[in-house]
Amino acid sequence: MGLFDFMRSDKKKEQAEKAAQKAAEQVQQQAADAPAPPSAMPGDTGTKYTDAASATKAAAERMAAAAPPKAAPAPPVARPAPHTPTPASAAHKAVPAAPMPKPAPKAQRTYTVRSGDSLSAIARRELGNEGRWRELYAMNKGVIGSNPDMIHPGMKLTLPN
Repeated sequence: MGLFDFMRSDKKKEQAEKAAQKAAEQVQQQAADAPAPPSAMPGDTGTKYTDAASATKAAAERMAAAAPPKAAPAPPVARPAPHTPTPASAAHKAVPAAPMPKPAPKAQRTYTVRSGDSLSAIARRELGNEGRWRELYAMNKGVIGSNPDMIHPGMKLTLPN
């Protein structure tokens, strides 16, 4: 008895027993219908494998007969392959690449420092996040100098987009 047999219902047990019994009957019927093997010398195992092979073949034929018919495969559709130029292809060498238009320069926003301002206050007010003061300092390091705390009223700072 298996570990999880207690979970099986009686109906499933009965079905399993019936299926096993039916399989045993089929095997017996096949054995009765099979032709007698040719006489073989003692110790010759060739007939054993021949019988197993024929039994396997018969089982495969029964399964194929019971299976639904397969649909005919659709013929492949011929599609022309698109040509992708490579560095070695003639098409790549013959046609120069079109120049890419340069994006129009966006107007830089600027801010004039007032008395009492700090980079974090400017970043909070103008950029919406006081944590962006480092970005503001990096863009304006040439104007501000080496100390980000030393900004003076009247300095013109460039704001990031």
